[in-house]
Amino acid sequence: MEKGAVIKHDIKKAPKTGDWRYMKPEINKEKCTGCGTCVKYCPEAVIELTANNEQRIMNKKGKAILPARLANARVAGVDYHFCKGCGVCASVCPVKAIHMIKEADCINCGTEEK
Repeated sequence: MEKGAVIKHDIKKAPKTGDWRYMKPEINKEKCTGCGTCVKYCPEAVIELTANNEQRIMNKKGKAILPARLANARVAGVDYHFCKGCGVCASVCPVKAIHMIKEADCINCGTEEK
């Protein structure tokens, strides 16, 4: 392989490696500020920031509206199919929005979608 080459990775062909995890990161979406620190430090690159749909407010016509302070609100989400449960995300979170829980304590561990 030449220096500086880019290796293309197809996540759909990757084996699921999160099923042997002992601890699972649980994100408190109300506390998460969407700063992205956990995304930068995750050694498996399984955390991404997504729109925070839980804080949407509905108007009288049933259309979702957001207050100005939440218009660009983002929240961290974990792909549990590949998360190893290392806890780096919980240790670097500046607002302590991520807590590690034992895998046996969660009901649908490993089956959640990001």
